Amino acid sequence: MTAAEGTEHPFVSAVKPLVDAMGGEFVEPGRARGDDVVLSWEGRELVAVRLPHLSDSLEHLLADLKRRHGMPLAELDRATKRSVVKILEERGAFSVRHGVETVAAALGVSRFTVYNYLNREDAAEGRE
Repeated sequence: MTAAEGTEHPFVSAVKPLVDAMGGEFVEPGRARGDDVVLSWEGRELVAVRLPHLSDSLEHLLADLKRRHGMPLAELDRATKRSVVKILEERGAFSVRHGVETVAAALGVSRFTVYNYLNREDAAEGRE
């Protein structure tokens, strides 16, 4: 089965938005590597999903947020930037090496500002 045939299957079409949101890509099951996830339907391997490396995931998250907001993240207002930082924290963006620096650059703010947003969120939730 070719990747083109596999992506036409209704199950593959159904999971495509999820794979796209994670930054994954479809590959033919026969080309799957050890860390790929092979998806089967009714006992038949349809397609494999290759997940991104963790460092690529942050860039994908930022691109997704930019697309959702319809503008570069640096152009967002302060309250929206804080909500973006909260979303990124919930998704583990700051566990990636240089995550704070990468997010700060995307938002057009300093690292100090990102830390302030994080600390403000922690204080609001009583996690000081």
